[in-house]
Amino acid sequence: MNPIRYFALTLALLSASVVAHADEIQIAVAANFTAPMKEIAAAFTKETGHQIKAAYGATGKFYAQIQNGAPFEILLAADDTTPAKLIKEGNAVADSQFTYAIGKLVLWSAKAGFVDAQGKVLTTGDFQKVAIANPKAAPYGAAALAVLKQQGLLDAVQPKFVTGENIAQTFQFVETGNAELGFIALAQVQKDSKLTHGSMWLIPAQLYPPILQDAVILNAGKDKPAVAALMTYLKGETAQAIIHSFGYDLK
Repeated sequence: MNPIRYFALTLALLSASVVAHADEIQIAVAANFTAPMKEIAAAFTKETGHQIKAAYGATGKFYAQIQNGAPFEILLAADDTTPAKLIKEGNAVADSQFTYAIGKLVLWSAKAGFVDAQGKVLTTGDFQKVAIANPKAAPYGAAALAVLKQQGLLDAVQPKFVTGENIAQTFQFVETGNAELGFIALAQVQKDSKLTHGSMWLIPAQLYPPILQDAVILNAGKDKPAVAALMTYLKGETAQAIIHSFGYDLK
């Protein structure tokens, strides 16, 4: 056989083999991790051929859905307690949990110069609405409450709350001007170590409990090679570089 034709045939067979073994993975992803996950998914699919079907939302809501039989195969939570509960309750694979990112909380406004670098705007009361994610479902909302309590500002600020179902909706409240400022994830307004727009206070980590964001394999993804491949990929250099570029710390 002509060497060129032989090479072409071999390449075609290899390509067919990759397609034949490509799979689809259904994952539930904390809303704050939307942008980095989209980049990671694109890189992962390009490298492996596996397709990722992702849903983005509040960790607490995903927990309820998983308990009710939602067919997710991986959960990328906004905390470390939800994956641990799912393992304890028999809904996730023991020993599959790990921290994929450590979140950072910011007070942000879409207006340049509105939020000062020390967050003193909270004490002036010079705003009508402040957005916060539902603290019962979203860990970033719980972290925001912890900050306000620690600063002794909860009673003064709470009447001005606009509560988002998740951190994505909370960001939208501020982005659209329905709230002058809000507590969101740094990753929503940072790329490549730069603030994309607006103004913010990067809240000191000591003011709220660490936001350890953990991943876990759910029962539906047990023993599925594509699922294992994605979990390994999240720990690799490509994914870690993307995660860090959005402002997350790495464990």
